[in-house]
Amino acid sequence: MTLLLTLDDGTLRRKLFDAVELARDSAVLDAGAENVGEHAGVEVEDSVSVTHLFDSRLPGYRGWRWSVTVATTGHDEPVTVSEVVHTPGPDAVVAPKWVPWERRVRQGDLGIGDIFPTAADDLRLAPAYLTTDDPEVEEVARETGLGRVRVMSRYGRQQAAQRWHRGEYGPRSDMARSAPGTCGTCGFYLRLAGSLRAAFGVCGNEISPADGHVVHAEFGCGAHSEIEVEASSPVPVAELFYDDSLLDTEPVG
Repeated sequence: MTLLLTLDDGTLRRKLFDAVELARDSAVLDAGAENVGEHAGVEVEDSVSVTHLFDSRLPGYRGWRWSVTVATTGHDEPVTVSEVVHTPGPDAVVAPKWVPWERRVRQGDLGIGDIFPTAADDLRLAPAYLTTDDPEVEEVARETGLGRVRVMSRYGRQQAAQRWHRGEYGPRSDMARSAPGTCGTCGFYLRLAGSLRAAFGVCGNEISPADGHVVHAEFGCGAHSEIEVEASSPVPVAELFYDDSLLDTEPVG
């Protein structure tokens, strides 16, 4: 019967933990003595193996470590080296997490002549022939043979609404908080069609900083159509009056 030994066995555990020089020699053999620094600790891998860590002195890799994994199968069996790898430590400078190119493009990145194709399975779009909850989409769906192939799905509209609500022309912007009125009560506010009509429109005031942009109904600026400014002289003028309750008399002749 084969006896399975684990790190709960203190003797076996000490045997693996004490294999520092074996691990260092393996790191030196792999990287060169000048590139292997001080012993930086031990990490338990499983029941019969641990990893010894050594500071890396390799130029350009400050904060990295040489990780040497050693293992054994029993008290009477030798400790052997499983692998030597160069790994980043907690303070190491590493490259940012890789992001697919199609996810790196952000609003405003596309320039003149740039092309950014839409994926066939883009959740923001739906076939135009599908039945939706948006009257505007339903109108488009009846354009059989002549209309658009795809229209925005509910998911796509929700994403757009969240983005606009949190954006520069949303109700929480500094401009909106200091405005004398909201876009929803402004004569220059042009409501969108469909399900977004209740909350969003386009500003049509050339004086407004939001002109031509999608704005939230609760956004506002200083160019609101119903603003009334009291026109009065900035210079205070004292009222002139005559008191004829008293009469001055002059002698005649």
